[in-house]
Amino acid sequence: MSNPHAGLDVVTYGEAMAMFVAAETGELAAVGQFIKRVAGADLNVAIGLSRLGFKVGWMSRVGSDSFGQFVRDTLTKEGIDQRCVTTDEHHPTGFQLKSKNDDGSDPAIEYFRKGSAASHLSLADYAAGYVLPARHLHLTGVAPAISASSRELAFHLAREMRAAGKTISFDPNLRPTLWPSRAAMVDGLNALAALADWVLPGIGEGEILTGYTKPDDIAKFYLDQGARGVIIKLGAQGAYFRTADDAAVIPGRPVAKVVDTVGAGDGFAVGVVSALLEGRTLPQAVARGNRIGALAIQVIGDSEGLPTRAELDALELAEVPPVATAL
Repeated sequence: MSNPHAGLDVVTYGEAMAMFVAAETGELAAVGQFIKRVAGADLNVAIGLSRLGFKVGWMSRVGSDSFGQFVRDTLTKEGIDQRCVTTDEHHPTGFQLKSKNDDGSDPAIEYFRKGSAASHLSLADYAAGYVLPARHLHLTGVAPAISASSRELAFHLAREMRAAGKTISFDPNLRPTLWPSRAAMVDGLNALAALADWVLPGIGEGEILTGYTKPDDIAKFYLDQGARGVIIKLGAQGAYFRTADDAAVIPGRPVAKVVDTVGAGDGFAVGVVSALLEGRTLPQAVARGNRIGALAIQVIGDSEGLPTRAELDALELAEVPPVATAL
């Protein structure tokens, strides 16, 4: 009998929330109209990879409520496998409010997620027959932050996939307010990063997690822990990567107007992970990460700017490859 999950390329897990984006600028308290979307770092990556033609499975819990159905409808629309998404009859789907800025600055975000269905994710949600046949596991630092039981699941997923010889990518996605303390966040995320092949921090995140300020020192910290490659996001400057054999800066993609910065890092992860799973070189993967990250910040919404395969192919066909430079 064939395994129904054998075709999955990527598995990820975490919390999706309904997101209400302000339809006008100003303080959230004064906004009268909002547009409903979905939000969630790991879900953004799942959506981006699915649009590029990868078979993606997403594990989570949603409430038995309209927000939970909204998340499920989004998964269906995006072609994401949801057989490991549980409907929790006792806890609600979380939601958030996000301000609209027109100056390119980071928007204000208020979360309503305490006690959510996804915060009750635990080892009981792990299904080896679903996870282990997949080629790759993508983890973010958000899901491990929402509860101790979810954190336990993150480590179990990473250890099981590592033992099975599969690849793992990890984006720290710092959420300090969700952790008991800064020290707990640093220790927990660095321990999770030590189980990953590809670690993708932003420069500010790397400084917080390692204590180093230079990209090459941050990268060395994770290479010494066992990472195969470290890719550090440098904002508009692009990204720096380092492996045991190579290191360079891949310049960023200039954009005419920054509309919404949220989701840029997730778009970057989509680019890097998709290219590496296709067998591209790390410089090529970082260049694609820069491209998709640049697309993401030019539209409102966390995943609305993520391209389809046809859109990405057209862009890559027309582009002149960026020139890597030393740090």
